[in-house]
Amino acid sequence: MSAFVVLGSQWGDEGKGKMTDYLAEGADVVVRYQGGNNAGHTVEVGDKKYKLHLIPSGILYKDKLNVIGNGVVLDPESIFGEIDYLIGEGVEVTPENLVISDRAHVIMPYHKILDGASEKFRGDNKIGTTKKGIGPCYTDKAERCGIRVCDLIDNEVFAEKLKYNVEIKNAILTKVYGLDPVNYDEILEKYTALADRIRPFVKDTSVIVYNEMKNKKVLFEGAQGNLLDIDYGTYPYVTSSNTTAGGVSAGIGIGPTFIDGAVGIAKAYTTRVGEGPFPTELLDELGDAIREKGFEYGTTTGRPRRCGWLDAVILKQAVRVSGLTSFAVTKIDTLAGLEKLKICVGYKLDGKVIDYHPASLKDLAKCEPIYEEFDGWDESIADARSYEEIPETAKIYLKKIEEYTGARISIVSVGPKRDQTIKIGKL
Repeated sequence: MSAFVVLGSQWGDEGKGKMTDYLAEGADVVVRYQGGNNAGHTVEVGDKKYKLHLIPSGILYKDKLNVIGNGVVLDPESIFGEIDYLIGEGVEVTPENLVISDRAHVIMPYHKILDGASEKFRGDNKIGTTKKGIGPCYTDKAERCGIRVCDLIDNEVFAEKLKYNVEIKNAILTKVYGLDPVNYDEILEKYTALADRIRPFVKDTSVIVYNEMKNKKVLFEGAQGNLLDIDYGTYPYVTSSNTTAGGVSAGIGIGPTFIDGAVGIAKAYTTRVGEGPFPTELLDELGDAIREKGFEYGTTTGRPRRCGWLDAVILKQAVRVSGLTSFAVTKIDTLAGLEKLKICVGYKLDGKVIDYHPASLKDLAKCEPIYEEFDGWDESIADARSYEEIPETAKIYLKKIEEYTGARISIVSVGPKRDQTIKIGKL
């Protein structure tokens, strides 16, 4: 068996789309195991840019099987919008190269309304969600009242489960938030039509992936990043699923012993979207300059990302929690031209030096980053096509990441295109 996980090592937006696309070339099957259409991957192929949200990045190769696992929450409207977009761009998407788990939970219209209503109700304590219904859908999953894909494609079961859910959700919408109720008949009609379209794509993906793994290479693709994990992220400013490598087993239905390794995607600096403490954030002109040069705006929302120096403490946690076997470092070209760079190698908390991310956001907000300074490199790094061509100062920067985290760097990305990717060693 040959199975690898590729996932974000920071707060997401590390360039997973490009790296998954790059790694997918050597895989036969690409699997998405968690999250929903709140994620966004941008992939550049030649002169074309593709923006993906739910469909695995392997869809851009004609010979790959793409799988959406049971750990994903699925918005039927969104996925068909994405399918139609890809077909319009000349990408083939059929039940032969895309399969969807019958156990995945379905995002319903009331989930989106509840998402927006709860964010508004929180006021200054808002989480900063995308308001796409992700959290409320996972809430129903945990509360055991959710509607799964297997329910959606069974007209009788769907009608019954929808009726029960609409009654409860309408009570919450009207009595708690003072909003208008949703219409059962309208949702039933709309989603019954969507069910007819989704039915050919639906399979037991656990069985499919297990059988494929016996003699083919499988790549598991994560969404969001390590610090957005529901357990190990900066709670409550997190997503509603396990974004770490541990989420693979539950999110697709295969045992952890079948996975050979995990590649963590790490941006050469740190960004995050949404609320919460950010120890290395640059609240100055330099932070703004990095944002503009790196085009740090959300693929899904368009929101500007907060930018800061590389936080190696975060990467060390990602190694520990996800068992990373190597890093793929992206967007090192964005830092080109800066005279001096910094890497955070620890925090000072209440007079003590720590090398881990505290669970308490109150403590994290008090953490003062401890920096090591490095010489920068010039714009020529974007033209490098081998490790030997990378400037020496950049190599020193990369070596520090390896030295501090204990994980080697297997890939360095010097630009957004496929050919701007340098493989250094084994994954």
